[in-house]
Amino acid sequence: MLRSQIQKHVKKKIRKRWLLFNAKDFQSLMYPCFIFGHISGIFPYKINTSTFEISKPHCILSTMIICVYCVFYLVLIHSIIISGTITYGDVPRDLEAVGYFTLTGLAVIATHLWSVPRMGLLQTILEISSKLSLKSYQKLSRFIHLKDILCTILLIVQMSMYFSKEQALEVNCFTILIMAYDMYLALVMLHMNMLYINCVCILTACFKEINNNLMHMKGTLINNMELSISSLMCHVQRDQFFLIKLKTVMQQHLIITRTVQMLNTIFGLQLLATIFGFFSEFTFELYFYVVHWQQKLHFSIDWHFLDVFVIQVAHYSAKIMLLVWACETGKTEAQKISTTIYDVLNSTSDKQIKAELHTFSLQILHCKNTFSAKGLTVDATLLTAILGSVTTHMLILIQFLITTHSCDEKSGSNITINSVT
Repeated sequence: MLRSQIQKHVKKKIRKRWLLFNAKDFQSLMYPCFIFGHISGIFPYKINTSTFEISKPHCILSTMIICVYCVFYLVLIHSIIISGTITYGDVPRDLEAVGYFTLTGLAVIATHLWSVPRMGLLQTILEISSKLSLKSYQKLSRFIHLKDILCTILLIVQMSMYFSKEQALEVNCFTILIMAYDMYLALVMLHMNMLYINCVCILTACFKEINNNLMHMKGTLINNMELSISSLMCHVQRDQFFLIKLKTVMQQHLIITRTVQMLNTIFGLQLLATIFGFFSEFTFELYFYVVHWQQKLHFSIDWHFLDVFVIQVAHYSAKIMLLVWACETGKTEAQKISTTIYDVLNSTSDKQIKAELHTFSLQILHCKNTFSAKGLTVDATLLTAILGSVTTHMLILIQFLITTHSCDEKSGSNITINSVT
């Protein structure tokens, strides 16, 4: 009885201290993300004080959702490829739909299968972030809360606009299920990407905290050198305290590095689905709605292009840019630590401290703090490569179309190919 009352009191306390854009700990910082995860069935956990536990009701709900999802996926793919009862316009459109459903489907299944490892990851990040200052939490909450809420609202609005454009499809129970299925896929992928970005931002703040600690230690060493040597014992105690603090920072860095590797493993497939989804959607939509053939070769943009292109591509573009920005910032902050170590090294003449700093420098060299998806590094170079690849594929497709059209004109044929709308 007393235990249940204590738990209720703790839950009430957590609810009271959670404020939008004013987080004070990991739970209040991730609260909107966890709420959206509960709604979509990808967060089958409950939080007791400062630990994550598997929630049986949410776990059963998650299992039921994934079973229904797999059955509906098989029915949908059979209807598109084998029976042909569902079509999105033509063969390229059907292939695009099958690729999208397959890629995101594997990511959703992986999301449910990795529920337990993901819980361990969140627990580790909770413990690591407990050392962050209140100011860091408040600064992070302004970005994370606004991002999670705005991206969810924008996705719902965009999907509603997209479904309103599908007037050509016959409205029945199955098409309604397809729309709900598509909405569920988009929500799960969005919330997993938002959760990943949130984790990256927290780890970036932890790297920044290590940098700040090292800079503070550098200032302490400089001040100690400027002071007159009044007591040898006093300097020995300061050096010992410095070494203890330095070893603590080294241990924190090692834990954060292992967490980054765990994060890459758990979210690898979801990131690949997002990256390849952005590439395929951008290429297909650009090809379908920019290049039009009417009597002769020309390029035009119609009103349908303005709606669909913004709906289909803008969402993917926003997600990929947020991913790249967060990962690039985290990598840059992690790389700053090695520079800071050498600044501290130049500020001391103590051999024992120098040896420990050299050890820390070697530790950083062996720790690869880059955010990746199954070996594919997520940074600014990746975004440049994707845009370059999209441009290259578009030029190749346009060259093939020009060549085909020129051959048809020479043979005296007059072929009109209408744009896909």
